[in-house]
Amino acid sequence: MNEFLNIFNEIWTNGLLGVSMTQIITAMGIMLTSLLCRAFFIRRVLTWLEKLTENTESSFDDAVLDSLERPLGYVPIVIGLYILTIYLPMSGNMGEFGSNLVEALVAFTIFSALMNTVSPIFSVLSSTTWLTPSMSTWLERAVRMILGIICLAIILDIFGIEIGPLVAGLGLFSVAVALGAQDLFKNLIAGILIIGENRFQPGDRIEVIGEMHGMVEQIGFRSTTVRLFNTSPMVIPNKDLSDVKVINHGEMIYRRLNWTINLVYSTTVEQLAKICADIETYMNDSEDIAENPGQECFARAVEFGASSIDVQILCYTAPVNLTEFTAIKQNFIYEIMGVVRGNGSEFAYPSTSLYVESTPDSTDNLMPVVSDEKPA
Repeated sequence: MNEFLNIFNEIWTNGLLGVSMTQIITAMGIMLTSLLCRAFFIRRVLTWLEKLTENTESSFDDAVLDSLERPLGYVPIVIGLYILTIYLPMSGNMGEFGSNLVEALVAFTIFSALMNTVSPIFSVLSSTTWLTPSMSTWLERAVRMILGIICLAIILDIFGIEIGPLVAGLGLFSVAVALGAQDLFKNLIAGILIIGENRFQPGDRIEVIGEMHGMVEQIGFRSTTVRLFNTSPMVIPNKDLSDVKVINHGEMIYRRLNWTINLVYSTTVEQLAKICADIETYMNDSEDIAENPGQECFARAVEFGASSIDVQILCYTAPVNLTEFTAIKQNFIYEIMGVVRGNGSEFAYPSTSLYVESTPDSTDNLMPVVSDEKPA
């Protein structure tokens, strides 16, 4: 029995790598306590910070506080690890590794907080400066990438990894990669040109005639995502959008209605003038029809067609969505039909008149008179 107790005491005292079981259990308790304190620490600190900013009218500080929630959660864990490096009897390489690990976590926590605050900062800048949404998104990603590279460089330096030779090696590697990734850089430059020229923004309706028509969802570093009207996404390389003619319907000022209606030739001059005047009156009085300073609305008889008198109707509406636009067109069609028939005219349809000068059976080269009466 004494021998067993001696073995147990030896194992308990020596533990793992010279660290006793008491120290290991205590270390586990410290880490467990730091994890339990994490939620309490976040709640208390955020509550205190919210009291400092509750009287401000801006939503910027609220967004910053929300972005700092996760980085603040790293603080108790870093403190717990720091206490472990002091408490545990680590020396030599293990002690140096533990110290470096704490420093690296401190650097990671700081840069994590900075990277999380980038988004609310650019949200404010995009609403108060000349930055467009797509430019703000690109700059936000670029800043995040730069901060991530700096953080990685600091962590590597903490662990004694020399950055200079690594950068030089990456420089040679990048040359080899660049030769095989020319399309990637073409798309990157094309994306910068699209954003710099402000061709379109997320949310705009764009069209490449004969190829694509949809809503822009995202402009990325390499490609642009367009949601087609059948709700399926189309991912297009940026270089393909920078080299083609793109119609940006999202920048339209007015929607245009340019119709031609055909009236029968039996319409008198007075009826025709009254029809045009009534249609113009409707366009001028309707709230659905917009006033375009560059081109006034009109309804004019413009041409003698093959089987009709053609009246051109030109007007504009506000750039509403397709559902509202079709409703406006439908109401306008109802109004035009009422005006035409209310003035005693009718719509013409394509027709052909055939005149026969003579027939083989006629002796006087005259057509017989055809009666419309039905036989008894």
